[in-house]
Amino acid sequence: MDDAAVLKRRGYIMGINLGEGSYAKVKSAYSERLKFNVAVKIIDRKKAPTDFLEKFLPREIEILAMLNHRSIVKTYEIFETSDGKVYIVMELGVQGDLLEFIKTRGALQEDDARKKFHQLSSAIKYCHDLDVVHRDLKCENLLLDKDFNIKLSDFGFSKRCLRDESGRLILSKTFCGSAAYAAPEVLQGIPYQPKVYDIWSLGVILYIMVCGSMPYDDSNIKKMLRIQKEHRVNFPRSKHLTGECKDLIYRMLQPDVNRRLHIDEILSHCWVQPKARGLSSAAIKEGESSRSIDPQWTPEPGSDKKSATKLEPREEARAEARHETRPETKPEEDTVQVARQSETLGFSSEQMIRESEEGPPQQPPETHT
Repeated sequence: MDDAAVLKRRGYIMGINLGEGSYAKVKSAYSERLKFNVAVKIIDRKKAPTDFLEKFLPREIEILAMLNHRSIVKTYEIFETSDGKVYIVMELGVQGDLLEFIKTRGALQEDDARKKFHQLSSAIKYCHDLDVVHRDLKCENLLLDKDFNIKLSDFGFSKRCLRDESGRLILSKTFCGSAAYAAPEVLQGIPYQPKVYDIWSLGVILYIMVCGSMPYDDSNIKKMLRIQKEHRVNFPRSKHLTGECKDLIYRMLQPDVNRRLHIDEILSHCWVQPKARGLSSAAIKEGESSRSIDPQWTPEPGSDKKSATKLEPREEARAEARHETRPETKPEEDTVQVARQSETLGFSSEQMIRESEEGPPQQPPETHT
C-alpha cells in the first residue's frame, strides 16, 4: 500500500512533498479529524542505517511522545505499518523555517528577535528540566507558525541525559548536529555536557537572528576553532546592536564550559526581560574593539569568496537537512555539511572584516541581572 493509501485509512489526505532524504521524507496532509493541515514524517526502516534504527529513532519517538510545550512542534500521532514504515504526524510550520525567514527578510529587529528567542529559550528550559537535550539546534529546525511564533522541531539527535550514582549528568562523547552551530568542545571530540552544548547553539542562533550572518566563518574548522577558543565574537557595526544583546551572545558563545550561561541565566538576562534591560546600549561603542579584527576572516587566496557566507538557494540539500534524521558523524566526516552551512547566511568575508566590531562587552562578563 502506498503512502497516500496508508494515510487515507488513518484519516489524512496527503498533500505536497515538503522534503526528502535517503530514508525519510516529509509530506503535508490534511487531517479530517483535526480539520487542519499537518506534516507527516515517513521513515522507511528498510533504507535506514542500523545505528539510526537501533539508537536514534527509538530515542526520537520516546521523546516526541513526552513533550508538550507551546514552542515545540506538537506530535499528534505515531504509527507503523507492517512493511516497516514509520509515520510521525506533527504540527505544520506553515510559515517555513527561521533560516528561510531571515534569508528573505534579513536580520530581525531586536524586539522581534527577543520575542522569538524567548520562545526558543523557554522550549529549551522545558526540555532541560526534563533532562532532554536537543543537540541539533539550528535555524533550519526552528519552524514558524501562522503568527510567526517559534516551534522547535527535529529531535532526531535528541536524547535523555543519564546521571551517575551521585546524580551528576554523564558526559556525551559523540559529535552530532551541524558544525556551524557546534560548540568547540564538540568539534574537538572532547566529552561534553550536552545541555551546555545546546547553550552554545542558542548563542549562534541569536547572533544569526540579529546580524543576519554566521558568527564564525566555518569554511575552515581549525581556524574557526582557534577564534572560538580565544572567545572572539565580531558584531557587524551596521546592525547597531545594543550592549545588552551583545553581552548575552558573548556569554553564550563562551568556550569555557564552566562559565557558559545556563538556560535559567539566559531567561533572566536583562536583554531577554523586556521591562528590565539594564545595560547601556553604548556598552560597546561603535567601532571600538577589544582586539584587532582577526585576519582569519579573510578568504583563502584563490578561494571562491561566495562560498564563505553568501546566501544561495540550496533546495535539495536544505530539504534533507531540515527533514531527515541523520546518524551522528565525526567532525572529519562533516565536511560536506560544513561547506553547505557556510553558504547559508550573511555578508561576504570582506564585509565582515570591514564592518565588524569585536566583543567582549565592556560590562564585566560575570555580572548578571
